[in-house]
Amino acid sequence: MAMLRRLVRSSPSLSYSSLIPPAFLISCRGLTTKLFVGGLSFYTNDKGLSEAFSQYGQVIEAQIVTDRVSDRSKGFGFVTFASEDEAHKALEEMNGKALNGRVIFVDYAKPKANYGGGMPIARGPPDPIKDS
Repeated sequence: MAMLRRLVRSSPSLSYSSLIPPAFLISCRGLTTKLFVGGLSFYTNDKGLSEAFSQYGQVIEAQIVTDRVSDRSKGFGFVTFASEDEAHKALEEMNGKALNGRVIFVDYAKPKANYGGGMPIARGPPDPIKDS
């Protein structure tokens, strides 16, 4: 971080925000708001989702969730905005509207739940039940 400060001081045309990648700012400061978009057409792609929501503000990321096996859309996705105000406006305007022939519903995304993931732990056979 000290090197970053020296670099910015030595060159007046540089700023901290121009040197730090946007994804880093998003994760560290929580500057964005993520929306859940459900009821999507199977023909909607990431670009189409981004274009539909970009009229309400700066879209950082638009992602359609796909099935791992068939690589088909699961019918929902997420849109990340640069500010909470833009996300709130998009939620109000897009909820219940048609996109690619389907009525979509929009809500704030919930944080990911950690279910342990990975491989299950082998514990062996159950302990025998003792009679009282």
